[in-house]
Amino acid sequence: MQKLNYFSIVYVNVNFLQILMNQSYSIKTLSRDFEITPRALRFYEDKGILNPTRRGTTRLYSERDRTRLKLTLRGKRLGLKLEECREIIDMYDPKQPNDSLQLLRLCEKIREHRASLLTKIKDIEETLQAMDDVEGKCLSKLIKNLA
Repeated sequence: MQKLNYFSIVYVNVNFLQILMNQSYSIKTLSRDFEITPRALRFYEDKGILNPTRRGTTRLYSERDRTRLKLTLRGKRLGLKLEECREIIDMYDPKQPNDSLQLLRLCEKIREHRASLLTKIKDIEETLQAMDDVEGKCLSKLIKNLA
């Protein structure tokens, strides 16, 4: 059995990273992995979020595309608009993963969206209260009609 030393481990890790960085994904693979339609992927491509390479008519998505898609879908789940997602993702610099400007912009968008959701919650609560009032009046009239 061959003994591994520090340099062989580093070499294996560097090779693994190179393989990972050169990884490409088909539209079918990303669609399946993220449970979205191929049409959605093409839409994100049209909006400039994804930039697959082409091999003939086949789209090949990179690890970068995969990461951008993951971040976009996460932003959409948070309620951000697609343009806001792209703006924040475009600010990202892997050389400075904790960039203050990007983090502040993300916090700002989260605060804006939170305020919007709180307003919607208030509106829904008021609507439900109005519905309860109308329903109560209707039921009172029905009871009077039956008596």
